[in-house]
Amino acid sequence: MGLPAENQDIDATAQALGNDVRGLRKSHGFTLNELALKIGRSVGFVSQVERGISSPSIDDLRSIAAAFDVPTSWFFTTENQNDNELGIIVRADARRALGTRESGIVEELLSPDLGGSYEMFRSEFRPGAEMKNEVFRETEEAGYVVRGSLDLWIDGVHFELKAGDSFRFDHKPYRWKNAGTEPTVIIWVVSPPVY
Repeated sequence: MGLPAENQDIDATAQALGNDVRGLRKSHGFTLNELALKIGRSVGFVSQVERGISSPSIDDLRSIAAAFDVPTSWFFTTENQNDNELGIIVRADARRALGTRESGIVEELLSPDLGGSYEMFRSEFRPGAEMKNEVFRETEEAGYVVRGSLDLWIDGVHFELKAGDSFRFDHKPYRWKNAGTEPTVIIWVVSPPVY
């Protein structure tokens, strides 16, 4: 016999939150112990949160968000979602966003959570935005330019991308610049997740 309907709601929400905490922890390279120390809680508590057994308080969520440098609101997007959609569907009006217009890039998580083997983002680069220093991540990455244009350097080789173009690279340093006069939108896929 399953859980009562109200307990299933709690369980699904706790599980989604746990997946997000685990995904963020792993992408930042933290052990359970390191995260526990950062938020001032026990390893057992963090483990229970990640497994969906315990629900953290709002103060705990603030501490967890600060440890990963994400807004606390990152953890609240599943509140009004249908239970049968949790971990499967992301509605356009319920995407979680990272970054700010001032930073030059806003990324919206298109994946249901950070618990899978990859993450997918809708990345919007404002005109003039630039990643000045090359970045190397232990990832395979791919993207599709939906709108605008982007200069992309992969392993020192320059590519000019425009709407309709796509790319993929595996464990290579890269950087980008939107030298255009309009925002550029790219669907960006990263494996394994880095957020």
